[in-house]
Amino acid sequence: MDQLDTSIFAEAFSTSLPLPVALDPNFENAIRHVLDNPGNLIRPKLVFQMATAYGMDLVPAQELAVALEYFHTASLLFDDLPCMDNALERRGVPCTHLAFSEEGAILTALALINRAYALTWRAIVGCPRANQARAMTFIENCLGVQGLLNGQSLDLHYSTMSRTLESTERIAQGKTVSLIRLTLTLPAMLGGASASELRQIERIAVFWGLGYQILDDLKDVLQSAAETGKTSARDIAQDRPNIAAVIGIRGAVERLTRLIDLGDKVLFRILESGPDLEFLNELRGELQAELGRVTRRSYALAERGSA
Repeated sequence: MDQLDTSIFAEAFSTSLPLPVALDPNFENAIRHVLDNPGNLIRPKLVFQMATAYGMDLVPAQELAVALEYFHTASLLFDDLPCMDNALERRGVPCTHLAFSEEGAILTALALINRAYALTWRAIVGCPRANQARAMTFIENCLGVQGLLNGQSLDLHYSTMSRTLESTERIAQGKTVSLIRLTLTLPAMLGGASASELRQIERIAVFWGLGYQILDDLKDVLQSAAETGKTSARDIAQDRPNIAAVIGIRGAVERLTRLIDLGDKVLFRILESGPDLEFLNELRGELQAELGRVTRRSYALAERGSA
């Protein structure tokens, strides 16, 4: 499963939102702009691997994978809007609101969310009834006012908050961690993972979710749009939370290293007792490798500045 071809998910991402013949051409073009630029697709691959590791059939596992990627992509469309982060580029192309208007971006995000719920329900309906109810509550908690939406609201009002690691990570818990929790925990939950297994998966979702947010913050400070595929240097310009800005680049690297270490301890226990989840080592390795690349960039900048 580690060698799973992501082209499978690229095809599914682009075709799982059927577009009617009579669709307004402007709306259709905005949707196709998003569907034709799916990003690296690490998330749906991971959802699929988790789901099948816990016994879900291939078709519902793929539907769940695409659904969660649609939720994530919709959140990015909203995040990029002028009233939010006012971004210019996403996934290497102009943001949807610039290419097809703010209205087009909002309607496209809603289309993705609507389809995501339909695909999620199709994936859930074949699971045991007890798992269904628990999963729907979990989805609401992650995406609703307790999770993603509250995190986004805190993000928008960051200028009124104290600039501490705790307050900044609280926002990351709402936004980034909520989506990582969906990616890792929901498919295991639907597959009937034990309460103990779910607790361990939830813990590693927190460690890795915060880790990926720190990595994203470091990239925003240290890398260009050409390197990241999205608008850079926006957090400080927009007065938005950035852990690297709050505790410094060195502090952020140390914090991320600590989170990886904590995650390793949980990962060891998961791999010892759970089903075949060796593919999680791949995700952990990618996080470590990306940290190395970003760290080398910071060292190169420091040396250039002292020359």
